[in-house]
Amino acid sequence: IGTSVINANSYNEGTTVATVADMSDIIFRGRIDETEVGRLHEGMPINLSIGAVQDVTLPAYLEYIAPKGTESNGAILFEIKAAAHIPDSVVVRAGYSANAEIILEERQDVLSVSEAAIEFSGDSTFVYRLTSSESAVPQQFERIPVSVGMSDGMFIEIKNGVTNDMKLRGNEKTEE
Repeated sequence: IGTSVINANSYNEGTTVATVADMSDIIFRGRIDETEVGRLHEGMPINLSIGAVQDVTLPAYLEYIAPKGTESNGAILFEIKAAAHIPDSVVVRAGYSANAEIILEERQDVLSVSEAAIEFSGDSTFVYRLTSSESAVPQQFERIPVSVGMSDGMFIEIKNGVTNDMKLRGNEKTEE
């Protein structure tokens, strides 16, 4: 009220009366470090967590990876864009901050053990298998070479060398 509205013309961009957006067509824009960008490709599934919408994970698909990175605080970051699917039950507004989780690799139905049970020695990996009875004092262990695969930082995939029925030792405790 009391403000004049001017049409857009070649001298003036005009007065914005309203901004209209289709909120069912949301694009996530983010940045990813140069050390990870080589592992991404368009079409990868992404899970979005929006700070303002608690306990909801939204599915999205990676649509764009910038061909050139930009420096930010000493790191090279590449812009990524993902198309999000917003269900009718979730209210999302433009400008919300969000985090993206991209699954780079996944394994299902594999044998895994705690990384604490693995001994890394050069290029080789070993586990210690219980060879005596559990009640024996001291317990006896055999060092077995194993082939490992993918790790999530807590558990590591065992490709061969261990079976489900083996009892393994974790890190050995020593008195200091």
